[in-house]
Amino acid sequence: MAESVEELCARLIRFDTTNRGHGQSEGERDIAEFVADRLTDAGLKPGLLERAPRRSNVVARLSGSRPDLDALLVQMHLDVVPADPAEWTVPPFAGEIRDGYVWGRGAVDMKDLCATVLTVLARWAAEGRGPRRDVVFAFVADEEDQGDYGAHWLVDEHPGLFEGCTAAIGESGAYTVPVRTDAGGLVRLYPVGTAERGTAHLLITATGRAGHGSRRNDDNAVVKLVDALHRLAAHEWPVHLTPTVRAFLERTGAALGVPVDLDSDAAVDATITRFGAAAKLVENTVRPSTRPTVLSAGYKVNVVPGIAQAQVDTRVLPGTEDAMLAEIDRLLGPGLRREFVSRQPPVQARVDSPWFDAMAAALRSQDPDAVVVPYCMGGGTDAKAFSPLGIECFGFAPLLLPDGFDYRAMAHGVDERVPVEGLHFGVDVLDRFLSDC
Repeated sequence: MAESVEELCARLIRFDTTNRGHGQSEGERDIAEFVADRLTDAGLKPGLLERAPRRSNVVARLSGSRPDLDALLVQMHLDVVPADPAEWTVPPFAGEIRDGYVWGRGAVDMKDLCATVLTVLARWAAEGRGPRRDVVFAFVADEEDQGDYGAHWLVDEHPGLFEGCTAAIGESGAYTVPVRTDAGGLVRLYPVGTAERGTAHLLITATGRAGHGSRRNDDNAVVKLVDALHRLAAHEWPVHLTPTVRAFLERTGAALGVPVDLDSDAAVDATITRFGAAAKLVENTVRPSTRPTVLSAGYKVNVVPGIAQAQVDTRVLPGTEDAMLAEIDRLLGPGLRREFVSRQPPVQARVDSPWFDAMAAALRSQDPDAVVVPYCMGGGTDAKAFSPLGIECFGFAPLLLPDGFDYRAMAHGVDERVPVEGLHFGVDVLDRFLSDC
């Protein structure tokens, strides 16, 4: 008897693939070998690729019946963020199935999609079916850090693996967002990611005159830095509606019966507040953002340091980076230096395309009342690595979620879990999409 998708998801969770960042990781080798065995069982010929020992990636191509069609990339990551067992109801790497859920770190980020994909491939092998177009399956390392051992390295060193791919699907999209309307009805939104804000992590450096803490000092680096960060944090960035965000607002408003007014910043904010549970999908993506997160200065309380530094998490909307950086420089003022810690551009796919239509059709095949809308992710995924290859990247990892389930609190959160019913729904939707697209 074939292993169920929930059992497979639980087994994947039991591999501790914790990524602590800065190259510190438990490694992905063990889970990569397991995945490669499953792919082999399904008739594929996977390859394992490593930039460093135990930082493993698995890539396999499945030929379709129509080689004249563009290829599709299905990209997933194998690593997870840390979890403190003392905070959890269940051990985070036990992979327990209880109360209708699979529990554990990675349940929704993103071993659920890994299990769903492997289940679809096993189903195809058993039934003698396959896709119309070539599909490349990439199970990668290091997404939870910089991707230097995973997607970005693969793109830089092995771009031929993705030859012919013009579109990709990955995490953070196509899950149920139940929204109550003012009339008392329930609308099931399914946001499909068609854009991501860019990431521009900044290091801000202020310099001044070092000296004794008891003496007057009008050239204090700490004061310069704090004043500049206050200006930056207090700045209200103007609304900038990308095609994805505009489409989300218009289509979600129509589905919820909410008037949509996009004529001013205040009107946009007021519209979003009327969206109820759907507001969280868009509130962070109508504007860029600059949030100070790390401070460093001084070594002794009675010494004024000559240098003070801060890191700022900056998120950029498509088409806004140059103007945003110029405004940041104005807010920082003279005498402060700005440099990039990391920089990845925004990602933007077409809102209306045959790919999006095929995803919507697959979702509606299992939920006829599904309202499928495009949306922009506030953070980022490995789509930022694959997009420069000319691949349109979409967030499409289908899950059916019950009303009241706080999906957004699961990723990187305590007691991460995924509903078993949702996984079965995801298998059927993904099977339909990969078979028909």
